[in-house]
Parts: sequence; structure tokens; C-alpha cells
Amino acid sequence: MTRISLDQANTIIAAGFAKGSELGLKPLSIAVLDAGGHLLAFQRQDGASTLRPQIACAKAGGALSLGVSSRKIGDMAVDRPTFVASLGPIAPHGVVPAAGGVIIVDDADLPIGAVGITGDTSDNDEACALAGIAAAGLNAQA
Repeated sequence: MTRISLDQANTIIAAGFAKGSELGLKPLSIAVLDAGGHLLAFQRQDGASTLRPQIACAKAGGALSLGVSSRKIGDMAVDRPTFVASLGPIAPHGVVPAAGGVIIVDDADLPIGAVGITGDTSDNDEACALAGIAAAGLNAQA
């Protein structure tokens, strides 16, 4: 598979929301981008705050831009804060260096898109992203 279908993107979102409900999380917002960083699908739950669409896209887009999860970008920010801070203005969706942005890969480990989730703690956002990816029958980057 070389791309994510709209059905798969919607499955990722539905399963991410289901995981959030199971865990009793705050309202989530979920963005699914294709390999080129284009928005495929987005939804936010009732009660989600107004900046959440941009944050979800920045987590996913930043991951795609650097080729690593947004969690790893957060780790980078500890050692290289000036570098990571400089990425926001030049990245199409911005960059949010916090867990919740996960790259989706094909069977050859090549990126086919990314999921960005925001709304609860970063660890919980990431758990929902991983659940959504798995529910769609896709693989998260290791």
C-alpha cells in the first residue's frame, strides 16, 4: 500500500475517539495527513478548544517533516531547543514537539502519512493515535 484511503483515515479517527472514551480522556481532535502532508481527514469532539485543529496538524506535519514522531521531536527540543524552535515558521503546518504525532508506514517502512492527536496529555494523545492506526490495519513507525 502506498497511500491512506479516506475510509482508513476515518477509521483512525473513529478508533482514536473510541480509545479516548475508553480511557475517559478530555475532548480530542484528530488529523490524518497523507505522505505529502496534505490533510485527508479531521474531526474534533464536542468541547475541544479552538486551537486544536492546528495543534493536531502540527504534530502530524512536524513528524512527517522530520521523519520521526512528535515525541522524538520533543526529545530533540531538550538538546537542541533553538533548532526545534526555528522549525515552526518554515514547516507548512508548524511543529509541536510533544507526543501525539505518529508516522504511518507501509510494509517497506516508508511513510504513507501521519496522525496527529491533541486534547489530553501527550502520552494519552499518542496512545489514541496508535490505537487508531492499528484499527485501520496500518503500521506505526517504530
